[in-house]
This record gives sequence, C-alpha cells and structure tokens, in this order.
Amino acid sequence: MSLENILVVGKDSKTQQLARPFTERLFSADDTDDTWQMIESIQPHLILLGSGISHKKLCSFLQIREEKCIDTPVVIIGDNDSPQHADQLISLGAYDYLKGRSDHQRLAQVIERIKSGGSESDNDKKRYFSQDCPSSVSIVGRSKATLKALKMIRLVAQSSCNPVLIVGETGTGKELAARAVHILRHGAEKKFVAINCASLTANLLESELFGHVKGSFTSADREKTGLLELAADGSVFLDEINIMPVEMQAKLLRVLQEKTFRKVGGIKDIECKATIIASSNKNLAKEVNRGAFRSDLYYRLAICPIALAPLRAESRKEDILLLAEYFLKNSAICPEKAGKIEGLTKLAAQALQRHHWPGNIRELRNVIERAMLLETTDKIGLSNLIMNPEQLTEGSEETTSAGFKDFSLERAERELIAKALNEAGWQKTRAAAMLGITRATLYAKVKQYNIRQPSPQPTATATA
Repeated sequence: MSLENILVVGKDSKTQQLARPFTERLFSADDTDDTWQMIESIQPHLILLGSGISHKKLCSFLQIREEKCIDTPVVIIGDNDSPQHADQLISLGAYDYLKGRSDHQRLAQVIERIKSGGSESDNDKKRYFSQDCPSSVSIVGRSKATLKALKMIRLVAQSSCNPVLIVGETGTGKELAARAVHILRHGAEKKFVAINCASLTANLLESELFGHVKGSFTSADREKTGLLELAADGSVFLDEINIMPVEMQAKLLRVLQEKTFRKVGGIKDIECKATIIASSNKNLAKEVNRGAFRSDLYYRLAICPIALAPLRAESRKEDILLLAEYFLKNSAICPEKAGKIEGLTKLAAQALQRHHWPGNIRELRNVIERAMLLETTDKIGLSNLIMNPEQLTEGSEETTSAGFKDFSLERAERELIAKALNEAGWQKTRAAAMLGITRATLYAKVKQYNIRQPSPQPTATATA
C-alpha cells in the first residue's frame, strides 16, 4: 500500500518520516509558498502538510489550490488546533485531518482510500453542497430555502451592490454567507476582516473601524490603522449591526454615502474601497420603528438583502439531517471515534426533526458533537442526544427535550440486571441463573453499568 509521489510541506522532519513508508518517491518543501511549481512538475498523488504551519497559511493554501483547480488530495497533520480550525480546513477542501501524533496511524487508512479511488470527497461535495455554493465555503444544505439563499448570494456577489445586508436569526450562518459573497466577488487573495458590533463600545468600535492618529485620546500612544483601511479592496464584515450604537450608525452612514472616512483625531480623508457586508439577527425595519436603528442607514443597507431561514422553517427542515450527517462525518471533536460512528438511530433522527432549534445550526452542531463524545456504539442513540446541556448536571436521563422515551438497549439491560439482583437478594450466583448468564458475565455487567446495592435503611427504635 503506497503512492508513487508524495509531497511533504513543512520543516518538521517527523512528517517526512511518517510519510516515507508509503511512497517510492518523497519530495519536500519548507513552506506552502514554495509548492506550486513543484506540484506542477512532479504531479504528486498526495500533499501532506506538516505541523508547524500556521492556520492562516493552511487556509490560504487550500483556497489557492481550489482556484488553481488542483485535485491532488491534501492531508493535514495537526498541532493543537481547535476542533473549529480542523472543521474549517476540511470545509476548505482538505481530504483529511490527522490530529497530532495519536492520530498518525490513520495515515495508512487515508492512503488506502486515496488508492481505492478517492471519490468519497467528490461524492460528499455533491451530497452536502449545492453547485451555487463556493467550494471554499461550507454552506451545507439542499433545501428550498438554502438554494434560494445561495442564488441570492451569487446574484449580489456578481453585482456591484455595496453595502450588502445579510439577515437571519443567531446561528443560521450569516458569517459563512458573508464569506461566500467575499470569495465570489474578490477571490481568496483579498482580505476579509470581521468585527462584532455588539462586543465594543462606540469609542472602541470607531477606533477599530476608522483607526486613530497618535495623541487623539489619552491612551493613543501611536497611530492605528483601522479595519476599513486594512481591508483595502477586500471586504469588511460588520456582524450584529443592529446593536451598533446610534452615534456610530451616523458615522457609518457617511462612509457608505461618501466612500471616505477619517481616522479618529485625523483631518485627512481616506478612500474606502472595501465592500461593506453587514449582518443583523433582528428585523431592522422593526428596530427602526422602535427607534433603535436609524431609518436612513436601514434604507442605505437594504438594497438587496440576503435572508437566511431558521432551521425550524418548513422550507429548511430537510437540511436538519443532512447537517447532522455532515457534522458527524467532519467533526474533529473526538478523533479516536472518526469513522466509527456511522449515523443516527431512527428515534434519534426523529428527535432532531421535531426539535424547535432556537440556536439553529450552531445548536445542532453542539448537540451532534455532544452526542459523539457520549456515544459508545456505532450509531448515535436517543439516550445520548442531549438537547439541553443542563440535563447532564440534573441527571435527567428519562427523556430528551424532544419528548421521546429512552428505549436504548443499554438502559433496558441495566434495569433488567438491577431487577434480577433485587429479586435474588443480591446473591449474584442466583441472579446470574435467573438471567441465564454466567456469574463472570454478571460481574462484568454490574461493573459496566455501575450497579450498586442500595444502602440498608436504618430501623426506628422504640423509646421508653
């Protein structure tokens, strides 16, 4: 089991040692910037990106690879990346992600998959993503609502519409939609900078967006370049613009109208070349009516809004199980279970479809990853589908928040063994005979399910 040519990228010699048994010809490059001519000349069958390469460089490499239409599988050797980083790399087109040395043994399995055809990745793309979805952005879904949103994203991105407004509840994927607009309009080489308007005061937000000159306020000991200037002719994403302080709304409106801005304390007009993409998790028209948002800014933003439907909407419900399957297959939260959990039981799938999903896709992802951590079989069952995290501390195992009884075999077996022990007065030989199993098997089951004999109740004593 080997590949003819493998290209290892990175200065970590251990990655080369890891790859050597699987190839007849091993090539190496110190940095991702040095790879493109090598890829063209040697035509590798696998590109292995070693540890030590920054997450930003990994993302850039995968995006450029996509633009150059290079179909060579890319496998990444992780350092201490977060699960979110790993998921992003997979969504950008990485064939697989090996999380540190404990996961290195999977390289043999990955190479076997590549040798056997390697079409799994292409089939996954067709299954999870619409052809309207940019390949470097993981907007999973094939429902009517998702397809409509993707068509609108492409329509707006291919126009000169600026600013762009994206609306939808928390967790519906507004930042992914913003990145899709950016990629379709500017490509991966332009900068995409994001800022959450809810996380900063008006003064800090103004300084972050516009920058400031030295001495403009007490702690301004040096000049600062703002995000509008830093983005150049890329994109600036203003998340949760509905919470932007009213005084900042007026200043942003001027930028949108005049296409110029000034640093805090500055006198020089700076041209704003960036695409401004704003998002809101509230209905801005209603916010205008209650006086929380400027009407002139609203009408300036709402040229052609991109609306993202919540998961509970009838037009998007069919995405729920597809998203669950995608998270199950691509999550890096539990590397030792990768490929071992094949899907969901019928009852678990029904529970997902019935749930209201107030947190939308973000909540669904948390539920699936929580279930992956808890599950010990090859399918996620209802007992490990904890919709409300508080259930883990409350000890409530009777039902899920979707209202289903827990019919898991493990629970039934535990209850049956406990009942037999009680009937036998906790004489294990007798209980094993009642259950039709050996005493050794009974001991193993008692230990597995942590079944303990109830403490004897104290008896009341009469007093004279």
